[in-house]
Amino acid sequence: MKLHVKYDFNTICKAVLQEQLAALSIPYSLHGLGEIEFERPLSADQRNKLIASLSPYGIEIIDDQKSALVQRIKETITNMILHDEQAKNYKVSSYLSEKLNYSYVYLSNVFSEVTYSSIENFVILKKIDHAKSLIINNDYTLTEIAYQLNYSSVAHLSYQFKKTTGLTPSTFQKIIQRRRVNGSLRSNS
Repeated sequence: MKLHVKYDFNTICKAVLQEQLAALSIPYSLHGLGEIEFERPLSADQRNKLIASLSPYGIEIIDDQKSALVQRIKETITNMILHDEQAKNYKVSSYLSEKLNYSYVYLSNVFSEVTYSSIENFVILKKIDHAKSLIINNDYTLTEIAYQLNYSSVAHLSYQFKKTTGLTPSTFQKIIQRRRVNGSLRSNS
């Protein structure tokens, strides 16, 4: 038997952080995406225990300010694509500038310097990942998916999907449907 689940990384990470910080009795406040403010400086022992307790979950403390900003950019883009219905009214550049309080030029330069890629490329990758998720987990048409991801047309979505994955969205859908049929045949045997 197969069971498909849907999960929200931001919610999971927030819950893990709250759980681990409470277990270590460290007073804190969570600010925005990926920011924790401590009521008092952490001792070296507290910091090491926090790092050790977060490590099994794949959560790291980022010391480098530019890397931290890049992480915030990525999380803001992810939130924009997955959760913020109002984001369709914004250009990515305006959305990031407003949410992170930096000029887009600065954000773009820092992102490129740290990742050797562009914000635009990251947005495309995130949108295509989400499109794949929508194809796998829902029965949306490509028109509905293109609309949800703020593409101007199905053709634009299809072009970026094929450029990124090597497959057209319809071919990807057919592969997923075949896997479902084959998987359900095996589980009935």
